[in-house]
Amino acid sequence: MLKQKFSDKIEVGCDEAGRGSLAGPVVAAAVLLHDHFNNKILKDSKQLSKKKREILEKIIKDEAISFGIGIVSSKEIDKINILNASFLAMHRAINQIPSKYELLLIDGNRFNQYKEAEHQCIVKGDAKYMSIAAASVLAKTARDKIMEDLSEEFPQYSWESNKGYPTKTHREAIKKFGANKYHRKSFCLLPNQLELF
Repeated sequence: MLKQKFSDKIEVGCDEAGRGSLAGPVVAAAVLLHDHFNNKILKDSKQLSKKKREILEKIIKDEAISFGIGIVSSKEIDKINILNASFLAMHRAINQIPSKYELLLIDGNRFNQYKEAEHQCIVKGDAKYMSIAAASVLAKTARDKIMEDLSEEFPQYSWESNKGYPTKTHREAIKKFGANKYHRKSFCLLPNQLELF
């Protein structure tokens, strides 16, 4: 059961999607909800069906005080590493929150300080607090749409279904066709990786 609040402060929940993917961007969301916001379907986006995530995406965007989506490309990931890219994506999402807030709730155990804002890292926060779960849904749905669009450009990798993650099908396609411009070259794209580029 998700809790509505971590504290009595005005809270923005933050989460990201796509850290473990071999291709495409890492995407984060930041969400500021009303204190009374409640939804019985809402939980960690990984535990929801695609249909439920899409229903919740509309509800969250309609009912949130404000929200932001931050995107960091695969090229940027290769330059600064995936951990820093995840933090940067969150910073870009928080940049889009115009409303006043007092505390950032970050899913996970680490974060790079955002300006002067106070933050609290919460392991498995997307399964504990409404605002982080809402951010989890927005990050996941935004990233899934990006990967579905990129799949039209490179259909041989089946990104519309695997979303760039290291499935057997995806790895077999990398083996057969090599990596493309959206693959993260700093990642181990194949086990016992040989030169691909």
